Amino acid sequence: MRKIWVLAVMLAGLLVAAGPAHAENVLSNAGFESGSLSGWTCSGGGSAVTTPVRTGKYALAGGVSAGDNGQCTQTVGVQPSTAYTLSAWVRGNYVYLGVTGGASTWTPSASDYTKLTLTFTTAADQKSAQIFLHGWFGAGTYHADDVVLDGPGSPQPGTPGRPDTPRLGAVTDDSIALSWSAAPGTVTGYRVYEGSDVKATVTGTSATVGGLAKCTTHALTVAAYNEVGESAKSDPVTGTTGGCVDTGLPKHALIGYLHASFANGSGYMKMADVPDAWDIINLSFGEPTSVTSGDIRFNRCPASECPSVESDAEFIAAIRAKQAKGKKVLISIGGQNGQVQLTTAAARDTFVRSVSEIIDKYGLDGLDVDFEGHSLYLNSGDTDFRNPKTPVIVNLISALKSLKAKYGEKFVLTMAPETFFVQVGHQFYGGSGGGDGRTGSYLPVIHAMRDALTVLHVQDYNSGPVMGLDGQYHTMGGAEFHIAMTDMVKAGFTVANTGQTFPGLRPEQIGFGTPAAVPAGNGHTSPAQVQQAFTCLAKGTGCGSYTLRGGPSPALRGLMTWSINWDRYFNWEFMNAHEPFLNALP
Repeated sequence: MRKIWVLAVMLAGLLVAAGPAHAENVLSNAGFESGSLSGWTCSGGGSAVTTPVRTGKYALAGGVSAGDNGQCTQTVGVQPSTAYTLSAWVRGNYVYLGVTGGASTWTPSASDYTKLTLTFTTAADQKSAQIFLHGWFGAGTYHADDVVLDGPGSPQPGTPGRPDTPRLGAVTDDSIALSWSAAPGTVTGYRVYEGSDVKATVTGTSATVGGLAKCTTHALTVAAYNEVGESAKSDPVTGTTGGCVDTGLPKHALIGYLHASFANGSGYMKMADVPDAWDIINLSFGEPTSVTSGDIRFNRCPASECPSVESDAEFIAAIRAKQAKGKKVLISIGGQNGQVQLTTAAARDTFVRSVSEIIDKYGLDGLDVDFEGHSLYLNSGDTDFRNPKTPVIVNLISALKSLKAKYGEKFVLTMAPETFFVQVGHQFYGGSGGGDGRTGSYLPVIHAMRDALTVLHVQDYNSGPVMGLDGQYHTMGGAEFHIAMTDMVKAGFTVANTGQTFPGLRPEQIGFGTPAAVPAGNGHTSPAQVQQAFTCLAKGTGCGSYTLRGGPSPALRGLMTWSINWDRYFNWEFMNAHEPFLNALP
């Protein structure tokens, strides 16, 4: 954060054509969850089987023989001159996916489920398309699951209508109850989904999803099914289980970084002089003795650089005074110059010990993770953010869990990644190959710590254009960028070509960051534009042409800035504009 840092690789990597507009899956019985081949026409005696499956309870087993390639087809309505994306998860020898008379793709050998994807654009007069899957003569049975044709279309005749958005019922520490109106058409039953996972199957119009962790947020949808196929999924309803710990923060918080170890061009500022408007104060920065040591040191600004620097005793007394007023003071690790790579278990253990020593010495409330540059990356082939394998990721997660366990439920954990490490993961994910291994590399850390995370405030600055959930590129410096980037964190998003979805965070865990002034960072946004963005995100109004995918979030936590020092230098423009604005929100 200390200096303007722009990732040129991001600009180069993102200058590609936008993909098709996203819509419901056009195909019926796309996961074969009817337990039959309803909606599909298959040769060679194909069937729906219970193993091996990728998701749900069923998958396709293609009936390949010496004289039959086991082709399964489905014809669907499409719109002329429209872009579509076709994908399927397949396993077996020589498995093909394609559009009859058009594009196709294949894999020669997939010992486990592998994703095949292709795109095509319909002709100017085209109103239908036939999708096919098949193996190869004599090559053995192939399997397929989760087939998706993404784009506008028309449902299979006889399929039930789409259910209305479900309604939340009773919510406990480990369950969420839903109800909904009966779907149009002939309905055999309903499936409740979280992402692509079936959480409940019922014959009525209500269900309780149980076995959930406390204080976790779940976006649930409902689909109706019959023997013909399954309807499109309803719009999601989001519920959060109980059991959340009160961290003592206000509903809407003002968060800032204090230059405690250097002066910068904005000058040094004593802790005692920080106005009480700031609810979280991040001390910048704890830095390692070497990149891979894990040994973090917090060196307060020397008198030679900061002539007005207070003594340690005065500094600690000022921290106590802030805490007595309900403020949280954290040590921020990293920054632009503080590259931290926990490549070994020894470095992990040293990190936990040294950070604990800083927290204990100054009596701090927690930790802010501000890893930038090359601190986090994903090794090639590390494609599952839910189960990372790269040592720098695995060891950081382990270290953070150890610190949380040591200091307990009141421990405040915040993170300040750049968009390159979070939202860019929607389009490019480092471990999946072919690009920068750092793209999306914060996602496994955020996901692993989501139940312990107090606030994620992404740096909406020093960023290139980033594709949002609307399939459009958004550029920093205005309300729309903050809206689109924050909506991704709230709604969740698919992770590049991995076939996985990063679940959104709870609203009270989400803020966004912006420079306090033009010299503080590239992407400064005027107070009016910041407040327009926050109003849209919290209330759903003033969003311009953007439609919130995650819905309005009245509990959105707050605003972060780099930095308190720069804000003072520019006569407290950020604080004076946004503290009363946040306090006035319900």
